[in-house]
Amino acid sequence: MTDQTKDRVLIFDTTLRDGEQSPGATMTHDEKLEIAELLDDMGVDIIEAGFPIASEGDFRAVSEIAQRSKQSVICGLARAQLPDIDRCWEAVKNAARPRIHTFIGTSPLHRAIPNLTMDEMADRIHETVTHARNLCDNVQWSPMDATRTEWDYLCRVIEIAIKAGATTINIPDTVGYTEPGESADLIRRLIATVPGADEVVFATHCHNDLGMATANALAAVAGGARQIECTINGLGERAGNTALEEVVMAMKVRGDVIPYFTNVDSRKIMHISRRVSTVSGFAVQFNKAIVGKNAFAHESGIHQDGVLKNAETFEIMKPEDVGLAANSLPLGKHSGRAALRDKLRQLGTEVGDNQLKDIFVRFKDLADRKKEVYDDDILALVSATTEGGDAIQLVNLRVVCGTGGPAKAEIELEIDGKDQTAECEGDGPVDAAFKAVRELHPNKARLQLYQVNAVTAGTDAQATVSVKLEEDGVIATGQSADTDTVVASVRAYIQALNRLIVRRSKVGPGADAKEISYKDA
Repeated sequence: MTDQTKDRVLIFDTTLRDGEQSPGATMTHDEKLEIAELLDDMGVDIIEAGFPIASEGDFRAVSEIAQRSKQSVICGLARAQLPDIDRCWEAVKNAARPRIHTFIGTSPLHRAIPNLTMDEMADRIHETVTHARNLCDNVQWSPMDATRTEWDYLCRVIEIAIKAGATTINIPDTVGYTEPGESADLIRRLIATVPGADEVVFATHCHNDLGMATANALAAVAGGARQIECTINGLGERAGNTALEEVVMAMKVRGDVIPYFTNVDSRKIMHISRRVSTVSGFAVQFNKAIVGKNAFAHESGIHQDGVLKNAETFEIMKPEDVGLAANSLPLGKHSGRAALRDKLRQLGTEVGDNQLKDIFVRFKDLADRKKEVYDDDILALVSATTEGGDAIQLVNLRVVCGTGGPAKAEIELEIDGKDQTAECEGDGPVDAAFKAVRELHPNKARLQLYQVNAVTAGTDAQATVSVKLEEDGVIATGQSADTDTVVASVRAYIQALNRLIVRRSKVGPGADAKEISYKDA
């Protein structure tokens, strides 16, 4: 490691791999390509684009991302098996800068899964890392559950991986068990102890089970790690991963005590945060650091007064630093298409002419119902743009509800080009409307998530509704926004159904890409 790079921290984003492993967070092929392009554009050093052997869909996504990448290293994940590594290489080999990331669980609990002795696992590590390095000169190796692996054995297998040709050694806190002092000490001791450690980059991969992922990642950097594995919005299994936006802004704001830097353009954080939230169906909590709705909001009188006099009284970073417009000037019903396009560009969103036409129609309709259309309203319109060629489309909806009896919903759908109508009763207008959709398009999909969030304040605010459906092991999400919550609910439900139709046709029943097991790693 040269003096010139010793204070630079590489950002390894695994939103498309570890983030997508969150139950229900599956993204479509086009959404993966979009998120990868945004990550590449914002300066992320390494993009872990997926797990190529998991499914044909994962392989195609990683392969296409590799071909499209402009500056980021494109990485694929592979278990410690030769077929996995070969498949991974096939997916990433056309990237300008490819990487193979192979792993195996080294703790006593994880060694028991493939039933390997310490010596047998050591041999497997040597064989698979050597094979990966013969294919690619950029190889990352991870001892899964490293923080619960015996010290002597951890040092032994890391030395084997380095000698076999690994160029990056990643130390995963797979179950979020470590605390910051331990995290820093572990990296520091490994670098000082393992032969050849000074010739490779040490990385840290932290989970947030105890709420310490960001603290552990930054502590690992203080201990000598120079790559952080993270995800947008902290998306990931269980409690999630280290949040990219948190570590990037921590280094940017507190350079006095965290004297490291990244190449990430922080001004693009807010836009990608919103897109990941939309395509994954995982809403960002209001008080989430950096990207939460309340991160730059001040309600108490004392806070408001202080911010108006001097923003630094209660804000340690500028909203513009993360891509949030300092002055959110609303548009109205007299605003034209050019003004809308300009506003979208200010918000970091480029759209084609056809998409702009669709968004503009929705914008005019919304402006007729709202006095002022704010930035968040416009971004919600972009997210709610329907996908072309959907098998099911909402034509008309009418609901009747009151306190004296069940709610009724009359719905008209276009299904495969034919208009069909149904009328159903239910326990509330949303339940009645969903039943009417199921009557016209029978399905066994279970509703796993139904979530409503107001986009802006006021009784005329748009509601953003997120819906997650599961059928035969296949999961799909839908999201839509409207000033009418029931309409938004039905559109989100229909969007999820359309995605289920597409995913079933590609992967078949029970073939969800995320069901591949690590047990044979």
